[in-house]
Amino acid sequence: ILKLLVAGEGKSRTGVLIPIPQYPLYSAAIAELSAVQLNYYLDEEHCWALDVAELRRAVAEGRRHCCPRVLCIINPGNPTGQVQSRQCIEDVIKFAFEEKLFLMADEVYQDNIYAEGSTFHSFKKVLFEMGPPYSEVVELASFHSISKGFMGECGFRGGYVEVVNMDPEVKQQWAKLGSVRLCPPVTGQILLDTVVNPPQPGDPSYELFMKEKKEVLSTLAQKARLTQEIFNKSPGIHCNPVQGAMYSFPRIELPPRALAAAKEQGQAPDMFFCMRLLEETGICVVPGSGFGQREGTFHFRMTILPPTEKLQVLLEKLSSFYAKFVKEYS
Repeated sequence: ILKLLVAGEGKSRTGVLIPIPQYPLYSAAIAELSAVQLNYYLDEEHCWALDVAELRRAVAEGRRHCCPRVLCIINPGNPTGQVQSRQCIEDVIKFAFEEKLFLMADEVYQDNIYAEGSTFHSFKKVLFEMGPPYSEVVELASFHSISKGFMGECGFRGGYVEVVNMDPEVKQQWAKLGSVRLCPPVTGQILLDTVVNPPQPGDPSYELFMKEKKEVLSTLAQKARLTQEIFNKSPGIHCNPVQGAMYSFPRIELPPRALAAAKEQGQAPDMFFCMRLLEETGICVVPGSGFGQREGTFHFRMTILPPTEKLQVLLEKLSSFYAKFVKEYS
């Protein structure tokens, strides 16, 4: 999709808006295509919410040196785990309509919703329920994958993109591009069919399917709550509720001496912390600097996938290490 949309030179070069923090695949793809990356920051103080005013700022600044054409949304969020409200999605669609932006909706974690009051709303469904002129004009590509969500069949490599309101001739060229580059294995295609056509009431496997799905998602919801609770007991660690997806993205406070030690090592401060954590405890987390974050803040991303008993031990061990680390550099 991005390859089809990127064009122009200088101030006419395509600008692509991506959330910060973001999944690094986006910045990598933008760099590979020599497009212009335009960052918009999610609001950490309001559970990583998306603010249209921030989108307007990013577009206005981008227009000084490029041509903003694409807006990427990750919902539920990776690495941040937030779930956008329906009102937020409507506001984003209206914004895309006003600014003539192509919407890319990464919805691969749509089945993984945990927080009470949070509901997944697909961009396509909301777009069509909003009716004209939005449903007839706003161009949208929605993405899903068998590698994510509660099924998590990562090794089979299958997914899909659904495009609406794209010019038919352009869509034909896009299909050609896809057929040249994409070749999922047969097993991935078979699994994808079960994702988009799950067992229905009356089918022999329906009851077992629903039982297993509920068990998996219920366990993940329990682990999402556990992660937030244990991290927020530790002074200096702040973890927003994990509303969806598979990750927590806690913010950590690092003392000045730790920042100086990181600089001496030629590492970002959160990378320095994560490396020390790995070396001393064997716990591997990903530094927030790899996803993007506001200047002067430090985070790490951690999955909530380990078994509950192991996850609790891991969280307590990580919290203890953080306290020791802060004491060492204070």
